[in-house]
Amino acid sequence: MDPETIMDSLSKELNVAIKAMAKAKDVNEKEVYSRIVKNLCDSLGVFFDLASEIMGLDSGDDLESENLPF
Repeated sequence: MDPETIMDSLSKELNVAIKAMAKAKDVNEKEVYSRIVKNLCDSLGVFFDLASEIMGLDSGDDLESENLPF
């Protein structure tokens, strides 16, 4: 499955869970939604960490080894 599609789906679910948590009246219900939000955030974090690592590999270190005129 496409990582971008997964991230979009997780983001949408996160938005739904946050809205549901805001509407919850009972403390136990709010706790359940807070756990859902935390799990969704952790899941999104995996993709953000991966993207960060991939971008870090392409941080321009190659430019130092090349003899560029600028």
